[in-house]
Parts: sequence; structure tokens; C-alpha cells
Amino acid sequence: MQRLSLQQKLLQKLSPQQIQVIKLLELPSLMLEQRIKKELDENPVLEIGNEEFGSSDEEPINDLKSNEDHDNEEFSVSDYLNDEDYPAYRYNTQNYSADDKVIDVPFSDGASFHEYLQDQVRLETLDAGERVLAEQIIGNIDEDGYLRRDVYAIVDDLEFSQNIKTTEAELLKVLTRIQQLDPPGVGARDLQECLSIQLVRKEDYRPEVRLAIQILTTAFEEFTRKHYDKITKKFGVDDDQLRLAIDEIIKLNPKPGSSFSNSISQGNQAIIPDFILEVVDDDLQLALNQRNVPELNVSKHYLNMLRSYEDNRKGSTRDVKEAVLFVKQKIDSAKWFIDAIKQRQETLMLVMTEILMYQRAYFLDGDETKLRPMILKDIADRTNLDISTISRVSNSKYIQTHFGIYSLKYFFSESMFKDNGEEVSTREIKSILQECIGNEDKKKPLNDDRLTQILNEKGYEIARRTVAKYREQLDIPVARMRKEL
Repeated sequence: MQRLSLQQKLLQKLSPQQIQVIKLLELPSLMLEQRIKKELDENPVLEIGNEEFGSSDEEPINDLKSNEDHDNEEFSVSDYLNDEDYPAYRYNTQNYSADDKVIDVPFSDGASFHEYLQDQVRLETLDAGERVLAEQIIGNIDEDGYLRRDVYAIVDDLEFSQNIKTTEAELLKVLTRIQQLDPPGVGARDLQECLSIQLVRKEDYRPEVRLAIQILTTAFEEFTRKHYDKITKKFGVDDDQLRLAIDEIIKLNPKPGSSFSNSISQGNQAIIPDFILEVVDDDLQLALNQRNVPELNVSKHYLNMLRSYEDNRKGSTRDVKEAVLFVKQKIDSAKWFIDAIKQRQETLMLVMTEILMYQRAYFLDGDETKLRPMILKDIADRTNLDISTISRVSNSKYIQTHFGIYSLKYFFSESMFKDNGEEVSTREIKSILQECIGNEDKKKPLNDDRLTQILNEKGYEIARRTVAKYREQLDIPVARMRKEL
């Protein structure tokens, strides 16, 4: 017998306007400029102008706004937090010319690593849905060539930011195709997979290569720990056979993305900062860099057309009504886009302002020792925004300071406590590691055990595995690889 029951569920769905705000929030300045140009091309109602856009009939987009109650505001940018309205000064912008304050830093002159992957994907036989998944995967591949983001998280991102529903199985299917691209090993999720992909793609059937594949797939932990006696016993091979297999593994590239980047000639391409910070009499003054980002308005011509129709509605033909409906849709779209741009400005300024307030001592003089431990949740709590929003703001965004241009991600670091109870940033520990390794005797380099001992003697209670993790994050090889004859 069929049983009926009532269930009450609370579901949160994003409106098209909210999704548009989220997408714009992720974009750095250069990509925002391109996005605006695209919108101007597609919407004839949207135009560039100096006149301030009037009040919108649409409800404001408030999903990313915070409760703006803050104490202890110490510098001028904190004025941004105190006003209930959103006047022009709250979007402080600086529209520098090409000759002004944007600093050139070395960047690759040719196609980027990700563009190189995208060019290859265009030659693959994928349907439209698979191409969207491929682009999302490529966007999450780091400069070393690894996909370090969990597949389930990418599935969530697609549904949240693009309203695209997919499954882990579908995403893994596309990932397999990407792992067939060049450079070999790209798209791997860890070192074991990266090396295995490279060996399999060689299609080399010599005994030592087959043994190397077996080692990577079924005895990788023993290999990394150099338990060679266990490997020879497991596969029934002698030391010479094992040595040949290991030679094949050593030839592989553990960072396929880096090899591509290093092969490109270096030129001078400017990083365009999203924020400009100046220090005037110990006062931090923050501005959004709106270089080449025009002010947008709704065309008065189309607004007048709509008003004229409202005045003469009864005498309008069906064709006129359809044309007016089209214009109204474009006007609504233009208003939403302008509101989304303003919301982006507000959110960027809010988040960056709180980062400045949190790291005020550091931003005054650029002394890295004054950089406080700070995680995404710290800024999320101060702004009453979601952690995912803080992540989107900090991703691919840069700030120009008087001591250089920095990625916003640079200012985030975890914390730990010294044996005296003092909280310190993990960046401080990494700095000490670099100093110790830089001053070591290259004929007798410091291994991770010795580095751990040195840090413990300095009051940093830290485990050996954590030292190894920080060393790898600094891209410093193990002691035996640093040894000089």
C-alpha cells in the first residue's frame, strides 16, 4: 500500500542577478574590462557615459552585503564602512594611464600554460557540455600542472557559480581526456598519478619500464621511503633490474606545468593591480583601480522609447509590442549588470579594507615579520560575508603598494603557537627555514630532522612532517638533492 507523507525542506536558490554578481566578483581587472566590452556589444541599451545612472526599479542585490558595524577604525579607508548609502567616494577609483603607476613585472611573453591547454582542448572531439567541464578543470590546474582541487568541490562550483549540474563520474571522464594532453602528466591529482601517466603514455614495453609502472601503481609508498628490499621481494627482481626501473622513474618530470613555463621566452607584461594603496602620514589610502573600466548607463533613447509606448499603449500594433518587450528585457538586463558592477565594487572595497585593518602594521612599511596570521574565516567574520566570497575576492586579485605588487593570497597564512604561547604566522617559520637552508653547508645539507630540531630550539614546537610540508611548499628539494660534491 502506497503511503503518502509531507516533508518540509529549506532550499536556497540563487537568482540570475546573484549569480551575475558572483561571476563578476571572481574577475580580476583585466578580465572585467573584457566582460564589460562583451556586455556592451550584446546589449544595445547599455552605453558608456558620464551621467550618473538613476535609481533602478529593480530590488537591490543584497546577498553579498554585510552588517557594516565595526569598531576601532584607525585610518581613512575605514570611512568606507560608516555610511549607509553608496555614494561615489565609496568606490574610490584611480584611472591611471598606461604611463602611470602600474608596475611591470616579468611574465611569459607567449601563450600561458592554461591557454596552451585550452588550445589543445579545442582540437578534441568533445560535446558542448564536456567542453564546459574541461574549461572548469583547466581553470583549477595549478602552474605545476596538477589538479589539486577535489573533484566533488569542482562539481559544487559548477552548480553554484554557473548553475550547471554534473556528477563526479562525468567530470572524471573529461579529466581523463585532459590527462592525455601535453605536457605529459598534466591534470594529475598527485605525484604518483603524474609519474604513472607519463610512463604509460610512452608506450614503451621494455621490462624496466613495465616494472617502473608496477612500482608506481602498487608500491609507490615503498619507493618513496626507499624500501628497495621490499620492492625486489614483492616483484621478484634483483637489484640491477630495480636500478634500471628507478632510472626510468627519475627521468620523469614531477612538475609538467613548470617545464612548459620555463620553455617560454620571458618578456615584460604588466600585472594590472585591482587595488592601489598609498601611505600618507601613516594613513592608509585605498582605491580600486578602474583603469579602462568605463562608467555605464542605460540609454536615454531606449528609456524614452519605453515611456512613449506607455503613453500610447492602446494604439500599438503587435509588432510594436514585441519590440517594446525586447527593449524592456534589455533595459532590465542593463540595470542588473550596472547593479552587479556596483555590488562588485562594494564587496571588493569591503574585503580589502578589512584586510588592511587586520594587517595595518605590515602595510605601513612592508616588514614581513609584522604580517599577522590570517585565514579566510578571519576576514569572513569581520565582514559578515561567506568564506567562499572572501575566497573569490582574494583569488587572482592584486594590490599595488609602495613596496611592490602582491597577490591577495600572499597575505593569508595559518598560525601556530611558540612554546611561550606567542601566536606566529607559518610564513615566519618558512622564512626561518629558507634562512637555515640558505646558510647550510652544501656538502652536509640539513635534513628535515635537523631542521625540526633547529626550529624546536628556537621555540617553534613543530613536527618533522610539518617541516617537510613547508619545505615542499617553498619548492626546496630534500637534503640529498641539495648536496654538492
